[in-house]
Amino acid sequence: MASLSVKPGQRFTLPDWQNNSLLISADAEQQRYNSHHIRQEGRALRNETGNQARWDEHNNRTRLNDRITSVDRWREALARCLTDIDLEIDALTKVKEAAENALQAKNLCLDVAIECLTFRESRRDIDVVRDPVEEELLREVKVIEKTKKELQQRVDDAFKQLCLLKEARQQLSCDHRHKVETLELDRQCVSFNVTSGNISFKVNPTRIPDGTTALREWELNSQCNKERAEAEMRASVDLRGAITLAIAQTNNELDAQRIATEFALRKRIRDMEGALSELRWQEQNTLEEIAEMEEEIRQLEEDLRKRTLDLKVAHTRLETRTYRPHIELCRDQAQYGLTDEVQQLEGTIRALQQKRTESQDALDALYRQLHRIQTDIGYKTNSLQLDNKCMDTRRKLVIPVEKFEPEVDAVNRTRNLPRNSQLEL
Repeated sequence: MASLSVKPGQRFTLPDWQNNSLLISADAEQQRYNSHHIRQEGRALRNETGNQARWDEHNNRTRLNDRITSVDRWREALARCLTDIDLEIDALTKVKEAAENALQAKNLCLDVAIECLTFRESRRDIDVVRDPVEEELLREVKVIEKTKKELQQRVDDAFKQLCLLKEARQQLSCDHRHKVETLELDRQCVSFNVTSGNISFKVNPTRIPDGTTALREWELNSQCNKERAEAEMRASVDLRGAITLAIAQTNNELDAQRIATEFALRKRIRDMEGALSELRWQEQNTLEEIAEMEEEIRQLEEDLRKRTLDLKVAHTRLETRTYRPHIELCRDQAQYGLTDEVQQLEGTIRALQQKRTESQDALDALYRQLHRIQTDIGYKTNSLQLDNKCMDTRRKLVIPVEKFEPEVDAVNRTRNLPRNSQLEL
């Protein structure tokens, strides 16, 4: 007979089976509850983190835009300051060049004054005097040297100020360039979004780079650069005014001294021409007196010759009458008359000889005086030529050098040479 096979193992009761179903249902409900709770928390977290991320990104974008605005404002301020300092550098450079040109022009004035002094060193004998012209020329040399020293100091000050301006400009330019680069980087940061192709994870992005400065330090650096540039520009403006004033003052001083020198030189030339006129008048009168004295000496010698002949006649008569014979050799009136005539003629001849000697001495003195006059005319003619040469040389101060044509002969370096007779003895 067939037998029922029974599987070995534990057998659960119906309550166990019901409890197991209830347990599974309870666990399912619990898991669904837990899952629902987690889903709610996840949804809340997603909403919260999404909102936080959007607000953070918005706030940081706003901060970046504010930072861009702040940096751009400083960039514009530095750019304006750079423009102003470039204009000031150009203005100071032009004033410096004007001072250098004025300084260079003083070299011509100094050369002219020294050349005039050198010319006047060629004066001779009594004309080598310390006259007002020489004093004014020496004073002019001192004024020129003083003005050159002042202008050179101003040029040196301008050079130093230009160095300071360029140094301040270099700092401004560097700061301005850095701000331009910063603006480019920050604007690039503003342009980044989740769809940008060049975003990626970076190694330690929150690190603080070396050389990082505080915001206050950043502001102070730009402020200091701007204030220093403005201070240097103010100093440059003051220096430009001082240089312009110095150029005007030195030109005025030199013009006044030049006028005084030329006034003294013209007066000296007039005095020299007056002295030459007087000397030539004296020369002419002396020549006339010499001619009259020579004629007088000639007449004295003629009279002396005649009186000598008369004396010979009287001597011959007296000698001849000594040969009268015997009683005829008497001292008659004729004898007395001839004797008186001889004595009278001898006295006359002595007087004429004395007068001829005096006249010859006077003639020699006239010749010596004529030599002295003509020598002095030569000295004064030379001095007048030198002073006229000085006046001609000083035309360089008012006529451009390229247009200057000396009135003095370039070879002989003389003007209005005196006649040969004026220099002969």
